[in-house]
Amino acid sequence: MAAFIQKLFRSRKTANAAPKSRKAPQPAQVEQEDTRASQREEQLRTMEGSPSQDALAKIAIEGATADIRQTAASRLTEESSLQQVQKRARGKDKGVYQTVKLTLQKLREEQARQQGITQTIGMLISHARDQAQSNDTKLYKARLDSLLKQWSEVENHASPEQAQTFLEAVHRCKERIAAIQSAAEDEKRQREQTLQRRETLNMLTSTLDELKAQPPETLPSQASLDALQKTQENRWLEATRDTAVEKQEQKTYETAMLALRNYLSAVRRINQERETIAELSAALDNKQDTSEDQRALARTLIQEIRWPEGYPSPTLLEPLRKLAGKRKSPVEAPADQERQKALAARLHTDLQRLEEALEAKQLKESKQLFKTAQQHLRDLDHRHGKPLQTRMQLLTAQLKELTDWQGFATEPKQIALCEQMEYLADQPMEPEAKAERIRELQNEWRDLGGSSDRSLWSRFKTASDKAYEPCKAYFSAKSGLKQANLEKRSAICEQLETFLDNADWSSIDWKAAERIHQAARQEWKEAWPVEFRDNRQVQKRFDDLLKRLEAPLDEERRKNEGLKQEIVQTAQALVDHEPLQDAMNKAKALQTDWQAIGITRHREDRKLWQAFRKACDQIFARRDTERSEQQQAYRAADESAKASLRLSSEVTGDSDEEAITAALSALRDIDAAVLSKGVREQVQQEKQRLAQLLSSLQLRSKMASWQSLVLAAATGETVTDAAPEHWPELAGASDGQDPAELVIRAEILCGVSSPDSDQQRRMEIQVQRLADGMGSPHTSGDQLRDVEKLVANWCLGATGEAANRELAERLNGALSNLINA
Repeated sequence: MAAFIQKLFRSRKTANAAPKSRKAPQPAQVEQEDTRASQREEQLRTMEGSPSQDALAKIAIEGATADIRQTAASRLTEESSLQQVQKRARGKDKGVYQTVKLTLQKLREEQARQQGITQTIGMLISHARDQAQSNDTKLYKARLDSLLKQWSEVENHASPEQAQTFLEAVHRCKERIAAIQSAAEDEKRQREQTLQRRETLNMLTSTLDELKAQPPETLPSQASLDALQKTQENRWLEATRDTAVEKQEQKTYETAMLALRNYLSAVRRINQERETIAELSAALDNKQDTSEDQRALARTLIQEIRWPEGYPSPTLLEPLRKLAGKRKSPVEAPADQERQKALAARLHTDLQRLEEALEAKQLKESKQLFKTAQQHLRDLDHRHGKPLQTRMQLLTAQLKELTDWQGFATEPKQIALCEQMEYLADQPMEPEAKAERIRELQNEWRDLGGSSDRSLWSRFKTASDKAYEPCKAYFSAKSGLKQANLEKRSAICEQLETFLDNADWSSIDWKAAERIHQAARQEWKEAWPVEFRDNRQVQKRFDDLLKRLEAPLDEERRKNEGLKQEIVQTAQALVDHEPLQDAMNKAKALQTDWQAIGITRHREDRKLWQAFRKACDQIFARRDTERSEQQQAYRAADESAKASLRLSSEVTGDSDEEAITAALSALRDIDAAVLSKGVREQVQQEKQRLAQLLSSLQLRSKMASWQSLVLAAATGETVTDAAPEHWPELAGASDGQDPAELVIRAEILCGVSSPDSDQQRRMEIQVQRLADGMGSPHTSGDQLRDVEKLVANWCLGATGEAANRELAERLNGALSNLINA
């Protein structure tokens, strides 16, 4: 800031300096300018310190320069000062007015946001309290979860008192949920136990009735009866565990179970003594005189077996009775008259209550009363029970009619409930919401009075069990979740305290320390729910440890933010720095320095980074501008080169040497460094093509000249003046050769075949060349030089004069082949 203010002061001073060409100022003007300069310096010194909001507001209105006023306005933060400056700057200083207006707008937006958060916190606390006192248990847990999710978004803005109030209400809600779940589970267990007891009594009653109707010739299976007794005893024990049972219901069970035990004991004893009974029966059938011992044994067996009264005596026991001298006991034992009268009176009362329930259309109660009346009717003997049979039959018909009528009305609803429960069983839902929905459907089923259709009830129960199956593991795990979370929070405190006690702040890894701070807060949040009262002390300890950790972290962040601020200022100074490459290198180095700086506050770091990025973008934008200009230069050079290429493409092998030389010269004048890669390669290829064309044209011209000299020498003409200047030297360096040998050598060099008559000599020359080391492959330059020696020797030596025209034609033919090659 100080550098910015000094730069501003220098610019103002320069701007206010009077040009040399102006007229010298008057003393009053000089005094006025000195006063303004003094005022400006005083205002700058004030702003370099830590001025109050009132001082900044005054400078924003009365500042000596527009920049000073706007800088002071940008540092205002209090709403009253901002409003005062806005009011006074309206219509006078547009820059200050816009700056203050924008700051006020941001301040009011932040105030509105904070006010909205405060209202949300109050609303959530109120809703939590209402939830804790509400009697509406429908989707109770889902509503609480929604409150907790909303609270997590504003939790950091709540005061400790607000957080405590909200958490206390949530704790009461969770206790209420636990109580509701416990009551529902207890109610479900009691309903299930009641159903199991009822079915046990029905099973025992129906079994005893079947035994009473058992034919005498058939003895029931001992194993079946024993299994039935044990299963029903265990079933009754489970159905009466931790629940209250009516005395009458318990008495009914004990009476039925005692009768079953007596019957089973008699059957078991018969099976044990079956051989003895068979021997006594055989002795009686053979009409032998039975001894006193046999009759005594028969009486003993009858007493030990003790066949229960009221049940058909097995045919197997008749021989024992005859031996013992006893008559067959009647099927129905004689009953006590007084007891039978009391039972009849009780049944009469049951029937009266049943009639009242049927008239009131109370199906559930009527069914229960009907079962009770049936049980009591079985306890009566034939004489006392017969008068009530007709009335019982009439009430049975009425009950069936009521059942059919209500079943007709409720069956569609029960089928719909079954379908809803089956659909619910296949849906992936949150366990608590799913369990709540299951309870609602079960309550609706119960409100319909149940169903007489066992298959319909079995379908509904099976669907309920399937739907609740995924919830079992969840509720089982949740029971110990609070304690586990509390232990986890205590462990977090232990780890934090250990870290703080052993931390060396002079050499610590600050980023690791910041990650520890963030991880501790995150893990603390995740360790939820916990018991509120048990969490108070742990929460206080955690808050104290966080403060100990945050103090050095904040100090380090502020120091690093200062370092980044210096980097930003350095980068801003590089925007106009020359040379550009040096500015870019320094900007890259600053980026490396930026990354090496440690932790900062996220919001402040974001602001600094945006300023630094803006400065770097301006630096590299200059490079992009230069690159764009260079690209334009490339495009212009490419267009010029392409025009030259189009002209050179018109030059062919039929063009004259002047045209080829001109096209080649034009291409050589192009600066390849400013061309793009593709065009540069095209130019290079075209220059090579033109160079080859020029070389070929020059070679043909040279060969034509040589051929004319060869013919002239063969005819005896003097060619010394027309021959090249260096030929005498070449002719002198060559030994005089026979014309035929010279021609053969030329044919060998030019790759032309010799006549058959000269083949032998040609072979000898080739062997000699190999021996002299001249048979190895030659480059085109060596070949042309050797041929030129031969031609020089032909034209300037004695060889050509001794030759005839035929040899000259062969030599020129070899030269022609050299051109074509």
